[in-house]
Amino acid sequence: MRSLMRCAAALAVFMPAVWVGAQTTPNPALLVLSKQRHTLAIVDPASLKVVARVPVGDDPHEVVAATDGKTAYVSNYGFGAFHTLTPVDLVAHKPLPVIDTGALRGPHGLAFSQGKVWFTAEAARAIASYDPATRKIDWIMGIGQNRTHMLYVFPDARRIVTSNVNSGTLTILEKFDTHPGEQVPGLPAGAILPPGSDWTLTNVRGGVRNEGLDVSPDLKQAWTVSPADGNVYVVDIGTKKLVATINAGARGANRLKFTPDGRRVLISAGPELVVVDVATQKVIKRLTLGHGSGGVLVEPDGARAFVACGPDNYVAVVDLKSLEVVGHIEPGGNPDGMAWAVRREK
Repeated sequence: MRSLMRCAAALAVFMPAVWVGAQTTPNPALLVLSKQRHTLAIVDPASLKVVARVPVGDDPHEVVAATDGKTAYVSNYGFGAFHTLTPVDLVAHKPLPVIDTGALRGPHGLAFSQGKVWFTAEAARAIASYDPATRKIDWIMGIGQNRTHMLYVFPDARRIVTSNVNSGTLTILEKFDTHPGEQVPGLPAGAILPPGSDWTLTNVRGGVRNEGLDVSPDLKQAWTVSPADGNVYVVDIGTKKLVATINAGARGANRLKFTPDGRRVLISAGPELVVVDVATQKVIKRLTLGHGSGGVLVEPDGARAFVACGPDNYVAVVDLKSLEVVGHIEPGGNPDGMAWAVRREK
């Protein structure tokens, strides 16, 4: 009886922290992590109101939604101390059993492509994929770079780009198929791989401690930004070469995102949102948001941007036509990682 009473008391304390009324998940839904509350806030982007908060474990940093919009995955980072991903049922508003990544410690950057969750393992200097269908980590690739932090996985999952903070590099991975007796380009003469597939890795020098990363909507360029020197480094995906350095004055930069039309890049840099015109590679706006900024997310239709302002405990909403702040969201203390969940019924 006493055990039952203790459980009931625990639930009475726990449930109000999770549920915000009995509202259904909007479609699309804006997902926002709170590092302080260790929760994922599910937000209605129309009203800017939180409809539910779900516990997601210690030090949540990034979040991504599955293609069907029904499940989200959160990385529990801990600067290499932790080794879990936390799935969330976005329909029932509840956490699912955690995924133990084992020796792949410090999971951080996330992507969802070809039915799998792709993630960086910063302390292991590797990236990997998790298959929700088999509930197993089914692929691991060592990057060999220091602090592999963010990643972008192409829609066909045959190209991946990572930013490696302490190494100051981008790594471009490309998958290729091998055939019996075929000489593989880039390998010594006479070196023949068995039939199947393998990956080539190319490291491209970026800035000092480059961190924020995104790939242009046409999939031709990768842009990364350095918090140390405030520069943006532009890498051509095809040639795997650095083709431009932009003096954006974005010191303290954290994240970088393209708008869906590919015309602008948004950089969260300390108290500012720095807006760069892609065609001219010039800064066209510096918008003060608060006392610090982190995650950046752009609405699928390109109308608004959402910028997490951790020190101020809110997400700033920016109109991308006027380039002015038009609202705030209060998802919980120290917000950071964000994602869209678009529910698709079969």
